[in-house]
Amino acid sequence: MQKLYAKKKYFIIFTLPCLLAYFISFFIPFVMGLYLSLTKFKTIRGARFVGLSNYKFVFRDFKGFLQALVFTSKVSIVAVILVNVIAFALALILSKQFRGTNLFRTLFFMPNLIGGIILGYIWQLLLNGILIRLYGVDITYDARFGYWGIIILYSWQKIGYLMIIYIAGIQAISGDILEASAIDGASSWQQLWRIIIPNVGGSITVCLFLSLTDTFKMYDQNLALTGGAPANQTKMLAMDIYDTYYNRVGFAGIGQAKAVVFTVLVFALGMLQLFITRKFEVKS
Repeated sequence: MQKLYAKKKYFIIFTLPCLLAYFISFFIPFVMGLYLSLTKFKTIRGARFVGLSNYKFVFRDFKGFLQALVFTSKVSIVAVILVNVIAFALALILSKQFRGTNLFRTLFFMPNLIGGIILGYIWQLLLNGILIRLYGVDITYDARFGYWGIIILYSWQKIGYLMIIYIAGIQAISGDILEASAIDGASSWQQLWRIIIPNVGGSITVCLFLSLTDTFKMYDQNLALTGGAPANQTKMLAMDIYDTYYNRVGFAGIGQAKAVVFTVLVFALGMLQLFITRKFEVKS
C-alpha cells in the first residue's frame, strides 16, 4: 500500500512535463485555430469575428477542396494497402533468423530517416529521367504520373518503418503455438492465416492507423515531387489548405476553416479504422 501511495504521490510530478508540452504544442494552438476559423484576419491580434461565414465559403467554393480530397483519397487507398502488404511480407521474411537479417532490416528502415522534401526531389529526378527517356515528358505532364509517383515515393519511405512494427508483432507470438500447429499438421499457409495474422492484430491496427493518417497529412513529398501540377490535379489536401492560407490574399480565415474540417475528417477516419480493426484483434 505504501508503494502504491508513493506512486500516486509522485505521479503528477512525472506527468506534468508531458502534460505541459501537450497543452503548449497541441491543445492551445488547436483551440486558437478553432477561434481563428471563425474570424477574418491577417494577424492574430487583428482578427475580426465573422461566425460561420468561412465554413460557408469552404463548402460553397468546394470544387478545389473536393478535387484535393478525391485525389488524396485515391492515393491513400492504394498506398495504405500497398505499403502494409509489402511491409508485412518483408516482416515475415526478416523475422526469421538468417545471415544478414539485421543488415536488411537497417537498409529497409533507412529511407524513413530522410526528410520528405529531400525524398521528393530525389524521386522527381529519378522519375523524370525515366519519363523523359520513355515519353519525352516530365512528371508534371500527366496527373497519372504524379499519382503513381507519390505512391512510389511514400511506399519507399514508409515500408521499412511499418516492417519494424510488424516484426515486433510477429516475434511476440509464442514459438510453442507455431510448433504445436506444425505437429498437428498445419501448413505454412494455414499458420499464416490462422495464427500469425490474428495474433499480430495489434500491429496491423497501428500500421493501418499510421499509414492512413500519414497519407492524408502528406505535404512535403507532394510539394517537392509535383507541386500540384498539372493544373492542381495532383494537389493533396494539406497543400490545398496551405495554398488557401498563404497564397490567396484575405483567405487566411478560410484556410483555417479548411484546416479544421481536415482535422475532423482525419480524426473521424482514424477512429473509424481503429474501431473496425480492433474487433479482429486476438484478446490475450
